[in-house]
Amino acid sequence: MNLVSIELSILMPCLNEARTLPACIRKAQRFLEDHGVTGEVLVADNGSTDGSVESAESLKARVVRVPSRGYGAALAAGIEAADGRYVIMGDSDESYDFSALLPFVEKLRQGYDLVMGNRFRGGIAPGAMPPMHRYFGNPFLTAVGRLFFASRECGDFYCGLRGFRKEAILKLKLQSRGMEFALEMVIKASLHGLRMTEVPTTLSPDRRGRAPHLRRYSDGWRSLRFYLLMAPRWFFGIPGLALLVIGVVTSVLLLLGPVRLMSVTFDYHTLLYSTAAILLGYQMATAAGRRGGYCRAWGEPGSLGIR
Repeated sequence: MNLVSIELSILMPCLNEARTLPACIRKAQRFLEDHGVTGEVLVADNGSTDGSVESAESLKARVVRVPSRGYGAALAAGIEAADGRYVIMGDSDESYDFSALLPFVEKLRQGYDLVMGNRFRGGIAPGAMPPMHRYFGNPFLTAVGRLFFASRECGDFYCGLRGFRKEAILKLKLQSRGMEFALEMVIKASLHGLRMTEVPTTLSPDRRGRAPHLRRYSDGWRSLRFYLLMAPRWFFGIPGLALLVIGVVTSVLLLLGPVRLMSVTFDYHTLLYSTAAILLGYQMATAAGRRGGYCRAWGEPGSLGIR
């Protein structure tokens, strides 16, 4: 049992990051020392076989071994194991600067539950993010998230550097075990009314020396699908109401007799379809209402990050 009161845990998920992890740990340790923050560097290892664990332990970082595979699984275990009142998480590929965490700590001390980094406000180094993701993918999907979940405080849903109160995030009972974990955190924080803000942060090129596991279109679709699963009013409610209105209007018109539009005649066959639209639309709208605004998130391992 740790008898020392720890303010901050700096959490790094890791899977074969021996090339970059030591530099991240040193920067995090230097930050704690330079700013007099009582804290720890915590590495959540997801089964590394390249010496990452040994490197972390040699630098006096605390390592939590996570047998369940997946980015979200590593983070969930790391958050659970963290001794700090606050947790700042970030990728261990040197894309984020762990020596520049003071803005996150200051916001957390001011009482915010979740402090998001915003790379578009802080600066994106050349080569750090593909142009398609920088100018379309990230802005578009973030805009969809802000619309669906009224999360006006977050302008970069996909930033991997973020800080939070451990107790507040544990109460969200995050379920995802893949890359959706980061999205689920922001979405549920918004839906549960957590106090959120953002600070500028920078993004540097990945220094691991291997190609990132990004699949532009499939990962973008997974993000959108996750949004829809978490927001059934948009997935079921609005389409259901549209079907209901179209079905009712069409049925009323056809009850008065066949409708001829140029050379096309709409008769009882169309009435059958419009009746089906009414039934389907009503069921979709009521299903959205019963789910109370959002669905439970299902976790699945894999890559969805849009860098």
